[in-house]
Amino acid sequence: MTDLFAQKFEVPLAEALRPATLDEVVGQQHLLGPGKPLRLAFDARKLHSLILWGPPGVGKTTLARLMADAFDAEFMALSAVFSGVKDIREAVARAEATRAQSGRRTILFVDEVHRFNKAQQDAFLPYVEGGLLTFVGATTENPSFEVNSALLSRAAVYVLNPLSPEEMGELFERGCRQALQGLSFDDDARARLIGLADGDARRLINLLEQTRTAAATAGVSAIDGAFVDNTLAQNLRRFDKGGEAFYDQISALHKSVRGSNPDAALYWFCRMLDGGADPRYLARRIVRMAWEDIGLADPRAAQIARDAAETYERLGSPEGELALAEAVLYLAMAAKSNAAYVAYNAARSFIAKDSSRPVPIQLRNAPTKLMKDLGYGKDYRYAHDEAEGYAAGESYFPEGMPAVEWYRPTERGLEIRIGEKLAHLRDLDRRAKKPKE
Repeated sequence: MTDLFAQKFEVPLAEALRPATLDEVVGQQHLLGPGKPLRLAFDARKLHSLILWGPPGVGKTTLARLMADAFDAEFMALSAVFSGVKDIREAVARAEATRAQSGRRTILFVDEVHRFNKAQQDAFLPYVEGGLLTFVGATTENPSFEVNSALLSRAAVYVLNPLSPEEMGELFERGCRQALQGLSFDDDARARLIGLADGDARRLINLLEQTRTAAATAGVSAIDGAFVDNTLAQNLRRFDKGGEAFYDQISALHKSVRGSNPDAALYWFCRMLDGGADPRYLARRIVRMAWEDIGLADPRAAQIARDAAETYERLGSPEGELALAEAVLYLAMAAKSNAAYVAYNAARSFIAKDSSRPVPIQLRNAPTKLMKDLGYGKDYRYAHDEAEGYAAGESYFPEGMPAVEWYRPTERGLEIRIGEKLAHLRDLDRRAKKPKE
C-alpha cells in the first residue's frame, strides 16, 4: 500500500488523460467517425470557423486544441466569463504578430461564447472575415438564441452529445489503466461513479481523482459502492437552472402530461427535482398545465394542482413534493382539452386587431335618470325570467360584429356535456325570432 500512494500526482488527472490525437477522443462519433463532418475537415486539413454546442464535459476544449495541432495553428483561448473587448483586441494583436513572424494562422477558442454580448461578438467579425482568426466558440446554450446571426452565419455549428454509458465506461477504464494502478473497483462502484458523472467526461475524471485521494487517505485499495457513497459528495445531475437543459426538461414534463403518460411525467418531474429545480416553480407550471391542457374537460384538475401547490407551501421539501407528484399523475390521466385556451387566444388576437366597438345600448348600465332617458338598458331581457333561463336569440356582441364561435368544446370529459348544452342553446337561438328581425 505504501508504494501505491508514494507517487505524487502533480498533473491533474484531467490533463493527464486529455487526448493527444483525434483517435483518442471518446464519444462524438457522429462527428468524428469515418466519413463524418469533423473527421473529414481534419483529414482534408480545411480549417474553418465553427461553434461547438453541447453540455459540459463532452470534449469542446479538447477538439479545439486538437484542431490547432492538426492544422499547425497558433492556439489562443479566451473565457467569455472573464474577458471583454480589451482582451479580444489583445488576442487580435497577438494573431497579427504571429502571422507576421511565422505566417501561421491563429485559432481563437472562446469558451462560454454565449456570455459575450452583441458588441463583444461583433468585435470578432472583421478578423474572421479577413482570415486572421479562425473562430472556435464553445457553448452550452442554443446558439440560435445566444450567438449573433452575423457571427453564426460565418461559423459551422456542430452539436456534441453527452457521452453514453458505454463511452463513459471506456473513459473509466482508461483512467484506471493510466493513473489508478493498484486500485480495484467492483461493478457497483463503477456504476455509481459513471452514474454520478451523468455523461460528463470531466466530471467522471474529477470523481476518479477524488476517489484516488480518498482511497489514499483511508488506506484502501478495493473500492466498492459503499465507499463511493460514503466518501464522495453526492453531485447533482447536470442541470442548469437558467439554461436550455432547464427549459428542455420542463418542456418534456409538460408534453408528457399533455400526452397522458403518467410514468414519463413522473420521470421528468423527479429528474427536475433531482437536478435542483425549485419545487415552487414546478408547482406554478403544474397549475398552468391544468388550465392550459385540461381546462373544462376536468375542472377538478385545476383544484388538485392548486391544492398541491398550497400543500407544498405548508410542508416544504421533501414531504410537499409528494403532493406535487400526485398532481402530476392526476393531470396526466385527466381528460384533455385546450378548447378554452384556444378560445381565449383567439379572442385576444381578434380584439388586438379590431376597433373599439361600443357596448350595445340594451347591455349598458343605467344607474342615473339621464342614462335611463338615453335608453341605457332598454329592452334588456332578464335571462332568469325566460324559458330555460335563457334569452333565446339575444345578442351580447357589439352591433355589426361578425359572428364568432371561438369556444368549441371537445368530446372529452365534462366538455362532452358542455358541448351538448352549447349546441342546444345555439339551436334555440336559430329558432328564435327577435321582434326587430
